[in-house]
Amino acid sequence: MSAQQIAALALLVTLAGVWDGRWRRIPNWLVVAGAVAGLAVNSPLSAAKGFGIAVLVYLPLYLLRAVGGGDLKLMAAMGLITGHEVWLVLFVLSAVGGGIAALVLVIAKKRLRRTLSNVGHILRSAPAAELPHEQRPELSVDAPEALTLPRGTVIAVTTLLYLGTLAL
Repeated sequence: MSAQQIAALALLVTLAGVWDGRWRRIPNWLVVAGAVAGLAVNSPLSAAKGFGIAVLVYLPLYLLRAVGGGDLKLMAAMGLITGHEVWLVLFVLSAVGGGIAALVLVIAKKRLRRTLSNVGHILRSAPAAELPHEQRPELSVDAPEALTLPRGTVIAVTTLLYLGTLAL
């Protein structure tokens, strides 16, 4: 990654992480600015590949209501900045970081049994091609009773840790 890509990515995820942690949303103006920056600092082919893989991975999660629209747009903007290879690394890191953060949250909120029941429900819904949130509304990321993480903050932390390893 070039210095311009690193700077654009660091600024985008830092602002998104703070915003999501504070207000539980990622504003459109921020992801549009990130997308424009991605088009400016990356080659058109690499940007298109990064955007494409981000949408390919995150759109189904959004349609299943497992992530919010801001998360989808943030990851798409990140793909424009990084290209597909680095984006895939960031996706895996954010998934692992999100899993760890979710486990800590579930244990802290004393919802482990309920969460395991919900995981079972999701696994049973998949073969039947049912949307899990239709029978259990708390499985929708936008439900008031849902136990959610600010994914933008998790994405920011894991991305900044990754960028820190590049500096070593």
